[in-house]
Amino acid sequence: MTALPVYRWHLAPDGLATRRQLRAMNLRPGGQDVVAELQRPRRGGGPLVAYLYRIDRAKPVRPMTPAKWAALAKANTARRTCPTCRRDAGYVIPTSLGACVPCAYPLGLAV
Repeated sequence: MTALPVYRWHLAPDGLATRRQLRAMNLRPGGQDVVAELQRPRRGGGPLVAYLYRIDRAKPVRPMTPAKWAALAKANTARRTCPTCRRDAGYVIPTSLGACVPCAYPLGLAV
């Protein structure tokens, strides 16, 4: 196993990009291996690490199919539906509450 080259923040060479940067270019890693690491120093602990991929080997993002759009819509609807009153809350139900705000605080005692 070989060690990956490590670059400091803002010092990576041209031709390499993180997953987010690839996505902004409508690309994906496409199964290629990580070619380098990008490290950003932090005060309180170890550095933040991002993996870099070659842009010339990246593949285009696959388009969403109608079935994927339908599945995504169904998942988002489930996240907005209150399990207590079964109504669409109009927002994503916070997992910390487990229900819409009126059901979580029936007496209006929201903090």
